[in-house]
Amino acid sequence: MDINTLLTTLGTGQWVHAGAKDSPEISAVLQKSADACFELNAMAPSRSADRERLLRTLLGSVGSSCVVNSPFRCDYGYNIHLGDNFIGNYNLSILDEAPVVIGDNVMIGPNCSLVTITHALDAGQRADGIMTARPITIGNNVWIAANVVVLPGVEIGDGAVIGAGSVVVKSIPAGMLAVGNPCRPLRAITAADRVDVVL
Repeated sequence: MDINTLLTTLGTGQWVHAGAKDSPEISAVLQKSADACFELNAMAPSRSADRERLLRTLLGSVGSSCVVNSPFRCDYGYNIHLGDNFIGNYNLSILDEAPVVIGDNVMIGPNCSLVTITHALDAGQRADGIMTARPITIGNNVWIAANVVVLPGVEIGDGAVIGAGSVVVKSIPAGMLAVGNPCRPLRAITAADRVDVVL
């Protein structure tokens, strides 16, 4: 199976035989992405322009400003689309077998994973490389706090905040504070949540 057919089919949520070991083309793309991530992670933080330039070649699209702290890891890279003013903190992993679309002004805390792929539960099928993937969409002005896992098919609405340590298995509406494992909307974020700024 060629890589375009594979990723298109995976992104629809259908189960496919997608073992990278059987496809030199898929293995080559995964290796290229791994090498780019290695290069990024070895680059000094002070080389911010070089880091952003590398991200723009690795990822599908990047908005007006992008900061990704090392270490960072993704599978393919070109399935990831970042809006303006993106900040990804340390140890961000994005498994992008399906598209991952992130809006403007999004902050993702340390040790977070966005996972579009899942494997068959049956051990024999899993060993044969049977898998599926579904897209992840994150709206504008979202904050995902530390140690959050976002699973396949999830949409997070504009202005939502995902609390630390959450496992997001279902979509979260806009403007909600959501927490827990499994992550659930706790309450709406309102004007009462504004804080007094001292400095």
